[in-house]
Formats: sequence, structure tokens, C-alpha cells
Amino acid sequence: MSHDLYLAAKEAMGKAYAPYSKFPVGAAIRTEDGRVFAGANIEVASYPEGWCAETTALGHYVMGSGGRISEIAVIAARMDKVTPCGGCRQRLAEFAGPSVKVHLCGQSGVAETVTMADLLPYGFRGDILK
Repeated sequence: MSHDLYLAAKEAMGKAYAPYSKFPVGAAIRTEDGRVFAGANIEVASYPEGWCAETTALGHYVMGSGGRISEIAVIAARMDKVTPCGGCRQRLAEFAGPSVKVHLCGQSGVAETVTMADLLPYGFRGDILK
């Protein structure tokens, strides 16, 4: 993983709005053409109506015309290694193939790299809904 993807996720985490949980999270998505889309969690007083960092990053990704995702990085301020929540795993799987690398980061860098298939081995697939 390029160090810049980790840094993009960390910078996004610094912009999180997490006054209730005090649990800032950042995420960054890189496409095959090298573009990076980042996001932070945004909480509101009416749980669970906020957005996770991965969801915010996906919003930027979709609005930026998307493309093939090559890797993802996720970081949280209070964990040595954080994974996307279950809902975000499914959201990411909608756009990222099973072999896409997901870097689970801590404050000092990447703690572990897994694939989307590792995180969501039995996710829903759009092709079965037709």
C-alpha cells in the first residue's frame, strides 16, 4: 500500500464529527487510475442517522465518477486496528471486488491487510436480485 492512502485516511479522520461517540474514523479509497476518495464519520444526535467514514468516502467516490477500486484504508483514533462495520462491509463490496485489499490501520500505519472476501465472505450480490 502506498503510504499516501494511509495518510489520506488519517487526514480524513482528523475531520470527523464525532461529538457523541468520541470515536473518529477515517477511510480512503484508491481507484485503479490513482484517484483517492476520503471520508470521515459524521454523527448526529439522532442515532443511527449519521454516516460512517467508509460511507462518506463512497459518496465522494460515486460523485467523482467512481472507477475500479484497487485498495481501501480505514483508521480509527482509539484503536490499533479497525475494521469496517458490517453495513460498510456490504457497501464497500457493492463497489470493490472480493480481491480488493483493505488496509486496517492504527496511528503508526497499516496494522494488517485483508481482502474484501476476508471481511465479507457471504455478502449479498446484486446479480442474484435480478
